Amino acid sequence: MLTLTFSAYDLSSIRFAYSPLREAVYSFRALLRPAGRALHLPWMRTVRVAGLDLGPLVDLQADPTGYIPDFLTPSPSTPLPDLEVELATLRATPPEVVRANLDAMAGPRTPAVRELYAEPVEGMARLTAGIEAYWDTAMAEHWPRMRALLEGDLVHRSRQLAARGPQGLFAGMHAAVRWQDMRLRLEERPAAYSRVLGGEGLLLVPSIFVWPRISYRTEAPGQPVIAYPARGVATLWERGTAPAPDALSAVIGRSRAQLLAELESPASTTELARRTGLSPGSVSEQLALLKEAGFVTPHRVGRSVLYARTTRADALLR
Repeated sequence: MLTLTFSAYDLSSIRFAYSPLREAVYSFRALLRPAGRALHLPWMRTVRVAGLDLGPLVDLQADPTGYIPDFLTPSPSTPLPDLEVELATLRATPPEVVRANLDAMAGPRTPAVRELYAEPVEGMARLTAGIEAYWDTAMAEHWPRMRALLEGDLVHRSRQLAARGPQGLFAGMHAAVRWQDMRLRLEERPAAYSRVLGGEGLLLVPSIFVWPRISYRTEAPGQPVIAYPARGVATLWERGTAPAPDALSAVIGRSRAQLLAELESPASTTELARRTGLSPGSVSEQLALLKEAGFVTPHRVGRSVLYARTTRADALLR
């Protein structure tokens, strides 16, 4: 069992961020290995990557153990990173880091990996161009919806940490994640990667395409990273809406009851309009009334405003 032991200072150094680059890498792995990822089949059926020049991206996902070179998933420097910034970070990876990560891959090296090892600067430029081409084809159209889900998870987890501490933060994150006695345990993960934190804290990265697993990087030095399935990921490709409770609809109206039911995870006005079929103007008007009644609260995340249910609304729905 992998165990991370926290100090009080480490708890105060927990931070959250999502990563467009990480989503691109994980989604491509899902395309290559679709078994066990039926949740994303509606998206997979829309993706056509044949004929794209992906550089060494395919070969870097060929490790039989499932290892992905760490340089492909750099830690986000801000909570809401931009893909272009992350690609610039990827492109600037020092050659010695590229070679060290490639040395950690199992199995025989393909010609593309050998070429990247021999010429890291040129190889990373080709890799970055390949990821950009893949993003434009497979991810760009769906990113606004994906980003809204990831931002909603950031709001939810931050609220849980503030209201209930680490126990609330990690509750329901993943079946493998357990918090007890200032220790975070990852079930069925190698104990060799355990460590006692010395003020580094922890970076938590909600992800769409890491589902149904978690991904982690805990080796010292540096801040440990855990990527986990974002809350509500199972609803991402659904076309229907959550049913509005009939009894509640009779009291506050079907539209408002529908919106409260949809806010299992924080969401924007645009996303709620897409899910419910209501116009954005109507959603905005109903949310204003729900806010005045103390049933929702707005939270600004980057350029978005996400609405979350209050504890009063949760009690009302129950």
